[in-house]
Amino acid sequence: MMSTYVACIIGKMSTLSNVEALEGEQGPSSVKFTLDSIPEAKNSKTGVSVRYAHDPNKNWYVFRASYGRVDKACDYLVNDGTFTYIAKRHSERVVNGKRKKILRALIPNILFVYTTPEKAERYIKYTPDLNYLSYYYNHFEKNEQQKNPPLTISCAEMENFILATCNMNEHILFVKPYHKCHYKNGDMVIIKEGPFTGVYGRVARISGQQRVIVTLSQFGLISTAYIPTAFIERLNTNFNKT
Repeated sequence: MMSTYVACIIGKMSTLSNVEALEGEQGPSSVKFTLDSIPEAKNSKTGVSVRYAHDPNKNWYVFRASYGRVDKACDYLVNDGTFTYIAKRHSERVVNGKRKKILRALIPNILFVYTTPEKAERYIKYTPDLNYLSYYYNHFEKNEQQKNPPLTISCAEMENFILATCNMNEHILFVKPYHKCHYKNGDMVIIKEGPFTGVYGRVARISGQQRVIVTLSQFGLISTAYIPTAFIERLNTNFNKT
């Protein structure tokens, strides 16, 4: 049976279908996602699903799941009514001499959870069934106790990340030092055609290909697949992703 994962909308979206541009602007001054572009979190075993919706009382947390139990954690959280996202991509594996496509986690043992601080604390510290979960901490900040707080990611960055990864393209990369990411310039761009339509980031060359790099602050970088220059539009200097 296929592992539990966040169901995705597959296929090409119409050009700039999930961004809005202000009239008179040469390019969009802000990127605004429609919630319909964010897939439901689903549990494949129970059929339970949870829609993503903005809530000022919630944050995006990064959880670690030990011993490969990220899908099990996702099942539990979705059944509890919590929106959870696991980035996955298709990859090939040889089984009995035959090539077979499977889904694998893009970032092993990591799941992203949209919930309140109180509920996050309950999951991590006071739920025996989730004793294999822990926070991913922000190592660049310290709280009043001089400890690193749990890392939280802005909704804008998470929505961009989900849009970049939800088609589960086999060429998406979690960028690591050996990928040798070479930025073309500092300009922010938006992808206006193809399966990555609406994704914004910076243009870079990785493994000899032009790609767009998506940032998750204090966590890492994600690369799209190859993007032709004709599919890219430069954003104006007033662009604000927050």
